[in-house]
Amino acid sequence: MTIRDNLQTIGERIRAAEQRFGRVSGSVRLLAVSKKHPAAAIREALAGGHTLFGESYAQELAEKAAELVGNGIEWHFIGPIQSNKTHLIATTARWVHSLDRLKVAQRLSGQKPADAPDINVCLQVNISAEASKSGVLPNALPELAAQVMGLPGLKLRGLMAIPAPGGDFDHQRAAFAQVRALQENLVAQGFALDTLSMGMTDDMEAAIAEGATLVRIGTAIFGQRE
Repeated sequence: MTIRDNLQTIGERIRAAEQRFGRVSGSVRLLAVSKKHPAAAIREALAGGHTLFGESYAQELAEKAAELVGNGIEWHFIGPIQSNKTHLIATTARWVHSLDRLKVAQRLSGQKPADAPDINVCLQVNISAEASKSGVLPNALPELAAQVMGLPGLKLRGLMAIPAPGGDFDHQRAAFAQVRALQENLVAQGFALDTLSMGMTDDMEAAIAEGATLVRIGTAIFGQRE
């Protein structure tokens, strides 16, 4: 199976899940997670018509963006953010999924090039309260959302989550339902949010059932990482 074949297979899974769970056709976008894969793999995906790619390391993002400039790629940063690497992200990524503290938001806001579009951001919520995971705890979401909304150059779009792995479909769906409820609560408070970044290869159907608008798929597209 080629990368193009894999993209088609994942696309079919997404469309089937949309239909199964009453979602509007095309309402779920596929983010191809290309971290630790070479630029050649991204070129193959581009040849198949795919332009959304996710990276988790700022230096790798910057290097690939420089190598692949002019290909119409929409870069998404999805990994933990180090304060000293925000400049690389702010000057390259159109989306940041993993924002979880004000200091990083302020740095992204201040370092975005003046002539570049606003950076679309999602707040990463630590839905499973795992000590090993990044993310803001649910009870701190409204305060951080309000702070980010006040920063120029950033556009708050929604939430991102990586629930604890494992469990059956119903268990997976229950975790994603918690994320959706948190977003609905923020919307009820007046935040204009339209994005839920959740779901990976093993749980994307459950995420789509609960309203995911972006699913992040890596291995099922590009194979095992180096």
